[in-house]
Amino acid sequence: MNRKFKQLRLSQLDRSLAAAKRLPPRPSDGWLASVREALGVSQVELGQRVHSSKQSIQQFERAEAADTITLSNLRRLAGAMGCDIVYVLVPKSGSLSEIAEGRIRDSAARDVKRVMQTMALEDQKPENAEQFIEDETQRRLKP
Repeated sequence: MNRKFKQLRLSQLDRSLAAAKRLPPRPSDGWLASVREALGVSQVELGQRVHSSKQSIQQFERAEAADTITLSNLRRLAGAMGCDIVYVLVPKSGSLSEIAEGRIRDSAARDVKRVMQTMALEDQKPENAEQFIEDETQRRLKP
């Protein structure tokens, strides 16, 4: 994938994820139980809709709250309540572009330090390592 395409893709994803960052956190008892209760659907009724027992619905709700439910089961139960699953990966801080730039900067720093170490062995080590790292990072970021 060429650099221009990668940058365009990162920019598109960052714009798409902006709204996802504003989503509310998951309720402590999980989305399944919260939505089911808000809709006035009992565990027995939801179980009947998906051909499962009340105990299975309880287990699914506990599994969702504990982050151990499968997406397949979550999707099936959500569908039975007239809902869809929205699955998204959101950066913990900043943007995907910033994460990608940080990775490039780290890689450039490793490479520049390796070259500088070799230069030091030849008694040619430059003084401004940080500037070389910044220059190499910018070179790698250019489309």
